[in-house]
Amino acid sequence: MSKIFSGLNRRQFLRQVGIGTGAGLLVTQSITQALATSTIEHDNSTSLTKDDLPSTLIQQSPSSQILQAQTSCITPSIETRLFASSNVGGSNERNQLALDRLACAGFKVDNPTITTRQYLRFAGTDSQRASDLQNIATGAIAAPKLLLGVRGGYGAMRLLPMIDWSTLGRIMKERGTILAGFSDVTAIQCALLAKGGMSSLAAPMLYSEFGKIKPDQVTCQQFAEALSNLDLTITIRDASLTSPNLPSILSNNEPKTLTGTIWGGNLSVVSALAGSEYLPRITDGIVFLEDVGEQAYRIERMLYDLYLAGVFKGQQAIVFGALSSTGEDSYDKRYDVATVIRQLHELTGLPIYSGMSFGHIGKKHSFPLGVTCQLSPNTIGGYQLAFSDYPTIKPDAIYVEGLWQSN
Repeated sequence: MSKIFSGLNRRQFLRQVGIGTGAGLLVTQSITQALATSTIEHDNSTSLTKDDLPSTLIQQSPSSQILQAQTSCITPSIETRLFASSNVGGSNERNQLALDRLACAGFKVDNPTITTRQYLRFAGTDSQRASDLQNIATGAIAAPKLLLGVRGGYGAMRLLPMIDWSTLGRIMKERGTILAGFSDVTAIQCALLAKGGMSSLAAPMLYSEFGKIKPDQVTCQQFAEALSNLDLTITIRDASLTSPNLPSILSNNEPKTLTGTIWGGNLSVVSALAGSEYLPRITDGIVFLEDVGEQAYRIERMLYDLYLAGVFKGQQAIVFGALSSTGEDSYDKRYDVATVIRQLHELTGLPIYSGMSFGHIGKKHSFPLGVTCQLSPNTIGGYQLAFSDYPTIKPDAIYVEGLWQSN
């Protein structure tokens, strides 16, 4: 598998295994079994997660079999609600397995039934999906400690005009609520920051991570760390998650420590919000961007969207996470992600930091968005991000091993 699918973008990958962009095609049992691993990898860092694959390809063991050997679950006490803003979850067994793991780890989920909703490709109608958040804004439902996204895909942008972000942000601040997710959930996180002034957490989601047969333990540990550590720091040593042809830091001058609000998320979503009221207007900010399955020219086009819209003006730096499964340019293989990012550096004059360990990859470090971040170069060519002023959960309320319990 690793050699067959190396370097393919999302559409090429799906064609390779016999799935068209229209009606789904049948695949052999052997291919389905091969795909039923925790990630589709060409190395340990730049892999598509199964959340990027059609749910019909994903086979899961029943949760009763997966968790039958568990011995150390704790009583759930962390008030948790799910929000399903995008794609339908697809596999009920996978959703249930994730719910069981969350309960084992200490998260008391109040609305598990939303994982079964479906309207077309979405996790319910627009009204149903918006109500996951709007009911908190109206006071119909009390704000929980954790609002966890079910999965990404597409659909969150349809909900943005349907939610009272200002009131939701105020209520979440008063409760100290943490909204967690990534990928398409970037639209929710940007709107929450832009119109509600509230931070969120870039983090794995229910279906995407915790429903895997074998969730990544580092990802689970870092999820718990970001939820509970008041002084979270992340150290980056190389740029390979963004591009192996880049240094960790591109700067016209000697890199220096910067302090500002970190914001952003998935590049496709952030660029789609350009020019709207739902894109944050941050002064002296630090922009974070990641994406998956987009060729270099598409990445550059989206970055030009942001550049031409003036989004990079007034920012202090750009941080890139994983730009995974980008493939090769069919006209010239030299035109790669590194070339695109160097061009962005010339256009903006901003320092660019690459290799942040987050995105559509197997191992990722959760971190807050919309909060104060100190970005500091280190002595070995990398850098460190230190975060402050964000809500947390008491560490002893989380039994992190429960997030990956298996037989």
